[in-house]
Amino acid sequence: MLREDLTLCGTKHGCELGECGACAVLLDGQPVLSCLVIGIDCDGRIVTTIEGLMTDGRLHPLQETFADLGAAQCGYCTPAFLVTAKALLDEQAHPTRDQIRDALSGVLCRCTGYQQIFEAVEAAVVGRDAGVAGQRLSGAGEEPR
Repeated sequence: MLREDLTLCGTKHGCELGECGACAVLLDGQPVLSCLVIGIDCDGRIVTTIEGLMTDGRLHPLQETFADLGAAQCGYCTPAFLVTAKALLDEQAHPTRDQIRDALSGVLCRCTGYQQIFEAVEAAVVGRDAGVAGQRLSGAGEEPR
């Protein structure tokens, strides 16, 4: 349904058995394997695909760090890793490497060996923290409006 009816082709077609994780999307903010979800069960719920990670035409910080650190090689599993990592960071501001590994364990990658993927998620946290600190510093000493 996502790829053919809605033309949201970022979500990949994988094993159709719920084993590879390539089809992961967010359903009400939680990662699910779209191959195991019936479309009618999504009525009235929020479905977020990789296309939904961009805001105002800007890449999500996870997308930027994945590109910068080479976490996407062939790219087939990347959308699933990105939406799954987003769900993790929405729930856990500063996940440990073990928490990242556990959260992403349902998505298989045959190219990267996972190291760059874990590093990209960690870099997104550092970048987000630096951005928040920078925003606070730029507003220091200004009168509230």
